[in-house]
Amino acid sequence: MSTRIPSTLEPMSEQVTDHSSTDPSDRHHDQKEGPDHKDDDPAHGHSYMVHRHRDVTGGTVRAAVFGVSDGLVSNVALILGVAAAASTRSNVLVAGVAGLLAGSASMAAGEYVSMKAQAELVERELAIEKRSIAKQPEMETRELAAIYRKRGADAETAKRMAEQVHQNPEIALDVHAREELGVDPDETGNPAAAAISSFFAFAIGAMIPLFPWFFSEGNAAVIASSVLGLIAASTVGAVLARFTERSMLRTAGRQVGWAVAACAVTWVIGSWLGAVV
Repeated sequence: MSTRIPSTLEPMSEQVTDHSSTDPSDRHHDQKEGPDHKDDDPAHGHSYMVHRHRDVTGGTVRAAVFGVSDGLVSNVALILGVAAAASTRSNVLVAGVAGLLAGSASMAAGEYVSMKAQAELVERELAIEKRSIAKQPEMETRELAAIYRKRGADAETAKRMAEQVHQNPEIALDVHAREELGVDPDETGNPAAAAISSFFAFAIGAMIPLFPWFFSEGNAAVIASSVLGLIAASTVGAVLARFTERSMLRTAGRQVGWAVAACAVTWVIGSWLGAVV
């Protein structure tokens, strides 16, 4: 019996059904509920996935996570470094607020510029691919068939799959973008959203170690900043571990370790500067 290799355009639900039990009660769950059932209609934007995945390419969540982590570590290190130089409470507050604002603006600008440049690069490559599909459909079909052969399909099946994909230019562009560029043309990210997310996330992270200095000073404020920084760093690590399903202890320990290392360096340098300046 020959092995059937599913086409790129076939829904995942059909692939799963091919390997399911022959029990009619099992097949009942794969049937559509009625003529108004649109969950399996590609025209309505559904992706035929067996299970859902988190968005790992959009950029907004990534910007928020990095923003909180960067704001926390950079500002707690800055605050402790300035405090170690025997600076007054007002000096620490000025340095902390300046670090918060400068860091937030820098993170937002950098996030926007980098994501915008990436999106423009993807758009350029998509335009090149779209022109090539329109002007050289046969060559692009052979190219896609070669990709399918590398993925394990035999020559006849790969050719048939590629030809079926190229029956619709829009689908062909989408498939070539995924196979050649490794991108989803519909999910290039939102630079503005990522920049805003990064700005506020950095500000939140930077505010945590600065907060005690609004109400106290000296060793009490230093200790409070350090404790809040460690708690916040471990919390960020725990949240990351929850989303990535990694070891919570290891991820939180990594976050705390880097924060402690940064604070130790700035504390030593600040103490040295306070003694010689």
